[in-house]
Amino acid sequence: MASVSSPFTSVHLQCQVIVRPIRASVSGKPSVSEPPTTTLSEKLPLKKIPGNYGIPFVGPIKDRLDYFYNQGRDEFFKSKIQKYQSTVFRTNMPPGPFISPDPKVIALLDGKSFPVLFDVSKIEKKDLFTGTYMPSIDLTGGYRILSYLDPSEPKHAKLKQLIFFLLKSSAKRVIPEFEACYTELYDTLDKELAEKGKSSFQTVNDQAGFNFLCRAFFGSNPPDTKLGDDGPSLISKWVFFQLGPVLSLGLPKYVEELVIRTFPLPPFLVKKDYQRLYDFFYHSSGFVQDEAEKLGISREEVCHNLLFATCFNTFGGMKIFFPNMLKWISRAGVKLHTDLAQEIRSVIRSNGGKLTMAAMEQMPLMKSVVYEGLRIEPPVPSQYGRAKKDLLIESHDAVYQVKAGEMLYGYQPFATKDPKIFENPEEFVPDRFMGDDGERLLKHVLWSNGPETEDPTTANKQCAGKDFVVLVSRLFVVELFRRYDSFEIEVGKSPLGAAVTVTSLKRASF
Repeated sequence: MASVSSPFTSVHLQCQVIVRPIRASVSGKPSVSEPPTTTLSEKLPLKKIPGNYGIPFVGPIKDRLDYFYNQGRDEFFKSKIQKYQSTVFRTNMPPGPFISPDPKVIALLDGKSFPVLFDVSKIEKKDLFTGTYMPSIDLTGGYRILSYLDPSEPKHAKLKQLIFFLLKSSAKRVIPEFEACYTELYDTLDKELAEKGKSSFQTVNDQAGFNFLCRAFFGSNPPDTKLGDDGPSLISKWVFFQLGPVLSLGLPKYVEELVIRTFPLPPFLVKKDYQRLYDFFYHSSGFVQDEAEKLGISREEVCHNLLFATCFNTFGGMKIFFPNMLKWISRAGVKLHTDLAQEIRSVIRSNGGKLTMAAMEQMPLMKSVVYEGLRIEPPVPSQYGRAKKDLLIESHDAVYQVKAGEMLYGYQPFATKDPKIFENPEEFVPDRFMGDDGERLLKHVLWSNGPETEDPTTANKQCAGKDFVVLVSRLFVVELFRRYDSFEIEVGKSPLGAAVTVTSLKRASF
């Protein structure tokens, strides 16, 4: 569901699901800090934005090397916060020369300044989906896809409306298709564990996730078509050609710099792979194409958008977030596993053994765990925007003046782990969002290019599939603990998310 402004990106898909507040209390919770106000305070000093961009060409290269190799992403930002004693400062963001013509940004690294990036009356989002560079439109059929459009552009509202139409059309298929596809996933894990003693979660999750999305959205099962089981591998290759400049592959520094950060990879190398994906979506999405023609959008253009929304946005989110959820739930220990299993199974049992969205609303711990996963490691870590006019931006400590045309950058994990908003921000606290205090914190969960308490519309850039992503993430946790009491994993590094190997699955004993 970065790195860059997305898991794979900053727009996931959304189903028309109402995410209700969590009504449950819990003892022994951390106390909750009073959220900061969002209006400019007369008490805060007006300060010049600290930091600089260094010598042209040299400065961006130095920052890039620090970001990827010398320090790493988090330490890169932490060291600058410490150096400038400010969570707002000037810096360069990768990839820089020669791919990015202008890498200069103003970084917003706290929960108070970050939300200005959601205000489309102040911030322009045109062609900023992947940050300070834009991949070739040859990778998307020659079209600027919805993710790259600003809400002020005429096609933005029409294309986003079509995504909402797709989600509404698929609502009845989501739960049964998820249950079917992830039952197959767990059957495969069980079999591989019995044979080998371990199993790669990535491989089976990618296949299950892609099959689920195609079956739920379009009623089409990829293995029954010419695409077969090749979808996930084709997507990974295609996405790499777009995000390669901002990924770290673990190759030797100078090899990686030369191959993926000096010049864009040529789109023709993935043209045939992309065509196979396009053909599948074109033949599967006729009902959305019909709706598009009513809005004046060509069948071809909407098909490229549906491919992007499904493969890059939504599949990308599941590819990143599900392994991350396994990682955090595993680290939380067996007590949480037992509590989740008891809550999930008792609610399903009291609902006649059937899983529904209404039943999931009765699982406050499960819901809180999903929100905490989205808070502590957002699948969309980066957001960009360009100031439409001169602005005053407020952090916890000062007010800063931004000039029209300057690029703003927000690193989401620092905003959602802001110690002035969240107690124990670096800890995974499963019940953090339970009870009235927890509900009040939901507005600071910002993974979807907007607050969790607000909804995507055709007039904003909030993730069109915000509620869909929350729904499938809940389904993922529910299906896991319907079937297993506990599990053990090993976690490694991956360019996107965590590389998870399952080493033990304890089948349900109650």
